[in-house]
Amino acid sequence: MRIYVTSVFVDDQEKALDFYTRVLGFQKRTDIPLGGPRWLTVVSSEEPEGTELLLEPDGHPAVGPYKKALVDDGIPAASFAVDDVAAEHERLTELGVRFTQEPAEMGGVISAVFDDTCGNLIQIVRP
Repeated sequence: MRIYVTSVFVDDQEKALDFYTRVLGFQKRTDIPLGGPRWLTVVSSEEPEGTELLLEPDGHPAVGPYKKALVDDGIPAASFAVDDVAAEHERLTELGVRFTQEPAEMGGVISAVFDDTCGNLIQIVRP
C-alpha cells in the first residue's frame, strides 16, 4: 500500500494553483472540471509520477472551523521535504511568502512553517 493522493483544503483553487506552482514549484498534474470545483492536483517537479496533492475546495461546513483551529494552534496542514530549509526559506521569503515559524532544529529535523495564502500553514522540513 502507498499514498496515491493526499489533500489540502483551499479557499480558492485558482489562487492555490498559482501559489503551489509558481511559488512552490509544483507542477499541475490533473485538472478535471466537476461543474464548479475541479479535481485539481499538483505533484513535485522532482517526482512527477509521485504522490499527488489535491487542492481541495474548502466548502464543506466542517472545513472552516477545522482549518481555523489548525491555524490558531500553529499546526501545519501538510509537510513537504526540502534539501535545505534555510535556502528554501530565503527563496520563499524573497517571493513574499510569510513565515509563521523561522527555520529551527526540532528533535533531529530542521523545519519552518509558512502561510500558503489559501488558509493553511505548511511546514517544510529536512528530515
